[in-house]
Amino acid sequence: MRELIFNVTPDQEGGYCAVAVGEDIYTQGETWDDLRHMVLDATKGYFFGSTPPNTIRLHMHIEKVIASSPQPPKRLKTSSSP
Repeated sequence: MRELIFNVTPDQEGGYCAVAVGEDIYTQGETWDDLRHMVLDATKGYFFGSTPPNTIRLHMHIEKVIASSPQPPKRLKTSSSP
């Protein structure tokens, strides 16, 4: 294997979670540097006794709402007069 990709997302309780694409590897870290070390350690453990990947990529996924369209104004109900 030449390359292993981890999808990284911020954890709701703080820190980061990383999940490998195509392999059963999951880890987390409190800081970005901590996560990097944990990814390396988890990868070494997973590939123990076999050839590890040459490259490990961390892809950070962050979802932010930066704009939204305003809701249309509510129409007033008009009563019809007889």
